[in-house]
Parts: sequence; C-alpha cells; structure tokens
Amino acid sequence: MNQINLIGNLTADPELKYSQNQNAYVNFNVGVQRPFKDKQSGEYQSDFPRCKAFGKTAEIISEHFSKGSKIGITGSVQTGQYQDKDGKTVFTTDVMVNQVTFVERKQQSTNNYQQSNNVQANQTTGSKPSYEDNPFQNNQGPVNVQDDDLPF
Repeated sequence: MNQINLIGNLTADPELKYSQNQNAYVNFNVGVQRPFKDKQSGEYQSDFPRCKAFGKTAEIISEHFSKGSKIGITGSVQTGQYQDKDGKTVFTTDVMVNQVTFVERKQQSTNNYQQSNNVQANQTTGSKPSYEDNPFQNNQGPVNVQDDDLPF
C-alpha cells in the first residue's frame, strides 16, 4: 500500500497554475517536524517533502492556505527522474496529494507563522526554543471539514 499522511507547515505561498489542457495544479513544500530531537544538537529536525496536487484539491490549497499555514495531507509517494540541462540524471520523490485537511483556523495559522519566525530568531541568538515556541505543535488537533462546510 502506497499511502502517506503528513501534517506540517507550508514553506511558501502556493501558486496555482494551469496545464495546457487547463487542468489546475500546485506544487509546494511542507515542513514536517520529526517526532524526536537530534541526539547531538538536542533540537528537533524537519523534513521538507515536495508535494503536488491537481484539480479541485489544488484550487482549495491555493485559495485557503498560505506560507506558514498548518496543513494535513494524504496522498501517495511517487518517484521519477529527468535529465537536467547538463545531461545528468536527477531523481525525484514527490507526495501526490489527493486529500487535504484543515488543521487549524486561519488566525492560528498567522500566529504560528509569527511564532516560527520567533523560533528562528531564538536559534540564531543561541537560546533554545521552548515547547510553547514550537510552531509544529498544535494541542487542538485537526479540524475536520466536510464538503458541505466549504464555500464552493
């Protein structure tokens, strides 16, 4: 079974694009914190998988999420390869998103983005972030949204 579930924060504003056939798509990265601290540094490490969404899912992501927003995604892992401009083979791994979950309310998203900037500032000054500073933690759990709840 090829299924992946991730909860993380968008690293940039998603930009909706259209293919030649007028199919909507969006590419984005999600910062996903690992569930454990690095043994040497004592800091949480993160991964930034590249994600792709198409159709209505892409439209929802581009309309309702922005940089720093917490997002839940379900999809599958897809690998591929291509030749770069120098003729070298580049291998890719992408998360193909087929379902998105609203994990927090819009106001919380803005606050978490500001907290994320504060955590980065603390890390550059040498002070360690506290549990409260962690932008990837959310004690309220996911917000389940049904199709009837969406404004479209």
